[in-house]
This record gives sequence, structure tokens and C-alpha cells, in this order.
Amino acid sequence: MATMTAAQQRAQAKADYDAFLAACPSRRLLDRISDKWVTLVLAALGSDGSHQRDTGCAGEPRSMRYSELSRLLAGVSQKMLTQTLRSLERDGLITRTATPTVPVTVTYELTDLGLSLHHMMHGLKTWAEMHMDDVFANRATYDARAA
Repeated sequence: MATMTAAQQRAQAKADYDAFLAACPSRRLLDRISDKWVTLVLAALGSDGSHQRDTGCAGEPRSMRYSELSRLLAGVSQKMLTQTLRSLERDGLITRTATPTVPVTVTYELTDLGLSLHHMMHGLKTWAEMHMDDVFANRATYDARAA
């Protein structure tokens, strides 16, 4: 049996990831990125801040301050937004930049890795917005049958 270098071992492990297996570490990542606040933060940072519901365009990625994100994400608590931003930074999906002003200015921005995920998350958000009426109609039909 040939000895593998560290790079070869990492490549082999990456090829072996299978989220259908209970012990696969990719399940933890799927769990984290499937959170609604993660989805919305990634969608927000990947847009130019305007709401392009008519065009469906995401706009250009941009940095945002904590207060901007908090205002945009209706219903998110300070604690949840802070935890979400920290977990995204830890995973390398966003960067946090503190500028020494009075008070300190902190901005968040997507990394290349985060931008690659943003494209899928924005699609998921758009799909949910476009098909919510269909889902409500299907729920009503199902509930009427079940009654």
C-alpha cells in the first residue's frame, strides 16, 4: 500500500464526504447553512441593499454594518444576529473588519467561499418568495382532504 501525502489524504477525505452517511462531517455544515438566519444574512450581504423583487437580481455583493443587517433582517434578535455572524466568520464565509473610529465601525463582507454559497442561498430565498402562494394553496387542499 502506497503512502499518501497530507494533500492526497485531504483530497481523498473530500472525495469520501457523503452527507447521507450519519458520521459524515458535511452534515454539521449542512445543518449550519440551512439555518434561516444564515440564509438571510448571506442573501443580504450578496445584494446591493435595494430590494429588486421585480427583476429578481441579487445586485453586487457589498459590505454591511451590523446595524444595516439588523434593520434589514426583520425579527432577528441581537443575540441571534451576533451568533450567526460569528459562525459565518468562523467558517470563512464572511470577514469582519473593524475600523478604529469613534465609535468603532464594524463591517461584514462575503468571502469568495461565502459568495459561492450566496448564489445558492439567494436562489432558495427567491424560490420561497415566488412559490409561497402555491405552498399555501397546497396546504389548504391537503388540510381539507385530511379533515
